[in-house]
Amino acid sequence: MVISVTSFYILAPYICHTSARMEKKDLKKQYKQLYSCPAETPIVVDVPEMQFLMCDGKGAPDSPHFTRAIEALYSLSYTIKFACKKGPLQIDYGVMPLEGLWWADDMNDFSSGNKQNWKWTLMIMQPDFITEEMVDQATEQLKNKKKTENLEAVRLEKMQEGKCAQIMHMGPFSEEAETIAKLHAFIGSAGHKLSGKHREIYLSDMRRTAPEKLKTIIRQPFLP
Repeated sequence: MVISVTSFYILAPYICHTSARMEKKDLKKQYKQLYSCPAETPIVVDVPEMQFLMCDGKGAPDSPHFTRAIEALYSLSYTIKFACKKGPLQIDYGVMPLEGLWWADDMNDFSSGNKQNWKWTLMIMQPDFITEEMVDQATEQLKNKKKTENLEAVRLEKMQEGKCAQIMHMGPFSEEAETIAKLHAFIGSAGHKLSGKHREIYLSDMRRTAPEKLKTIIRQPFLP
């Protein structure tokens, strides 16, 4: 389409106004201290209240249920993102990394490899302006658009971890034990006690990244 010079000057104020309305948020930069850390030495962070799309489950991380939870979280997160960008809010932002809380009724199940007893909550952080209504609308949109399982199992929930220590693990998940031990030793040497649930932040796409190149932040809350 060719716009004449006259038409351009008539439309220019509207075009500029529309462009200026779009607000861009860099969430990774805003929360840089929480989503980046060294691999050599643990650091202490103070995690504020944040909200997440969450999905609970039990069993091995290579199970169909685990995979469906990831798909539901990402599908909803991207649907909400584009609704914010193209809708009245006119806010653009990047979808945040997948995260996971891990625990078991008997923590020995982790060291013994009894994956069927592992419990987890997978989640993706959402900007503070995202509401329950927006999540519901995105859920209905996905239901009408394509088949996405586990959508009803996803919820929007706030949580605050407070004081935590975290470290970067480089490599396969199967080799996390040494990194976790270093993190726990760091907390203990400072006179603190472990609290809350083991948390992992997956900076790499585990579905497309070679195991030796995976980057995972391991975080552990502690008590003074």
